[in-house]
Amino acid sequence: MSTKRVKRNHKHRHHHAVNEKNLLTATFLNLVITIVEIAGGLLSGSLALLSDALHNLSDTFATFIAYLATLIGRREANQKKTYGYKRLEILAALINAVILIVMSVFLIREAWFRLQEPAPVNSMIMLVVGMIGLLANLYAVLILRKDAGKSINVKAAYVHLIADSLSSVVVILGSVMIRIFKIDWIDPLITVLISLYIIRSGFVILKQSVNILMQSAPDHLDLQQIKHRVEQEQEVLNIHHLHAWMLTDSEVHMEAHVELKNDLKLSEVTQIQEKIEKSLRKEFGIVHLTLQFEFGPNHSPSLIHKKT
Repeated sequence: MSTKRVKRNHKHRHHHAVNEKNLLTATFLNLVITIVEIAGGLLSGSLALLSDALHNLSDTFATFIAYLATLIGRREANQKKTYGYKRLEILAALINAVILIVMSVFLIREAWFRLQEPAPVNSMIMLVVGMIGLLANLYAVLILRKDAGKSINVKAAYVHLIADSLSSVVVILGSVMIRIFKIDWIDPLITVLISLYIIRSGFVILKQSVNILMQSAPDHLDLQQIKHRVEQEQEVLNIHHLHAWMLTDSEVHMEAHVELKNDLKLSEVTQIQEKIEKSLRKEFGIVHLTLQFEFGPNHSPSLIHKKT
């Protein structure tokens, strides 16, 4: 029997533009907060302020990495990097998540030692510095809010800033409790609570980044549903060797073999291909499609191709 194959590639759809100036502003704000909190932590003796300062320092690097990744990610594809540099943003998000988790584990360790031997804390300095940190973080969150949904890289930086805002609130509450009730162990306890929250957020971003880099099928995409949809076409016998992955956090790619019932002309196959691609884009949000059409192939028609 004869075999016919038709392949078609489509240009990638680009992300909505991220405002890199906002990332640079957020970087500057985090650097200022870090300096203020280090000074405040040393003057007040507050581990919570010093831990929050370290967290803000990691956020300074996080937002700056996000800024660089956004700029570099806009470079055009070339013969060496045929997909361009978009995945640099995913790599940056992965690095940011790891920094979050490592820093938080370190802070929990330091808090444990402080819980064993509570130290006096100047609650007034702690309160003032906490309020300065909260205001600056809230402003940074607001300017990155619109861009957080456009890139996992910016989302990672955005989560950093939200965590900072929450930690500043906890620091403020803790300073008030220390001032009123004179209980210095509140300071390391706050550090532990903040760190646990950050670890949880970091693992969410880490998991998503690893899945994209490992070319896992998107969680929202059901391959069996795609198979059922394509095989509803009158001319299609089956679809197999189907692979789906994400180039970035918003760009889904898919390739598959489509076996036809009859040995058709190339012009007829092209019409079928256009019809299938249109439906897959509309119904499943797939950006880039590569379909290989066949008639009477001599390989297994399994949905997912297993190499031997």
